[in-house]
Amino acid sequence: MRLHGYFRSTAAWRVRIALNLKRLSAEQVSHHLRRGEQRDAAYLRLNPQGLVPALELEDGAVLTQSLAICEWLEETWPNPPLLPADPTDRAHVRAFAFAIACDIHPVQNLKVLNRLRALGHNDDEVTAWARTTIEEGLAACEALLRHEDDGPFCFGTAPGLADLCLVPQLYNARRFGADTHALPRLMAAEAACLTLPAFQEAAPERQPDAE
Repeated sequence: MRLHGYFRSTAAWRVRIALNLKRLSAEQVSHHLRRGEQRDAAYLRLNPQGLVPALELEDGAVLTQSLAICEWLEETWPNPPLLPADPTDRAHVRAFAFAIACDIHPVQNLKVLNRLRALGHNDDEVTAWARTTIEEGLAACEALLRHEDDGPFCFGTAPGLADLCLVPQLYNARRFGADTHALPRLMAAEAACLTLPAFQEAAPERQPDAE
C-alpha cells in the first residue's frame, strides 16, 4: 500500500496511527501542502479533491477521506479493533470522531484559512477564528466523554477511532494557541495514547518529510 500524505496533516496522521495500531505498513508519499503539491495533475488523478490522505491499495484501488480509510482498515483487518462490538457504543465512538473530523478540523484546513485571508481577514483574525472554533469543539468533546469513566482512553481500556482523531486535533489546538486546561478527560486520553509506539511513530516529527 502507498499512503499519500504530509507530515503535519492531521487527517493523514489519523491514518498513520490506524495503520500502526493494525500493525500494517504503507509506503509514504509526501505532497507538500504549503507548496500546493496536492493540486498537481498527477495527484488529482488519484484524488480529485486535491486533499490528503489517499491510500493506494495493492490492487490499484484508491481510498480517500481519512475516516473512510480507517473504516476500511477496520473492516479488512478487524484485529485489534478500532470500534467496540456493541452498535450503540460504536455510534458513540463514531459521533466523537466525526465531531473532530467534520466539525472542528475543517476550520484549520489550509484552503479554508487562505480563503478567509482572501476575503480581507488578517492573520490574527484568521487565527483567532480558528482558535475559537477549536475551543468550542473540544469543550463539546470533553462533555461527550464525561460518562466514559473507565478510561484511560476515550472509550475504554484500548485506543480506537476516537483516540486517533483526538491526538492530532490536540496538536493542532496547541498550534493555534487554544486553551486546553479545562479538558482533563481529553488530556488523560491523550497522555495514555502518547505512551504507545503506534502513536509515537505516527507523530509529525517522526515522518520522512518532517521539516
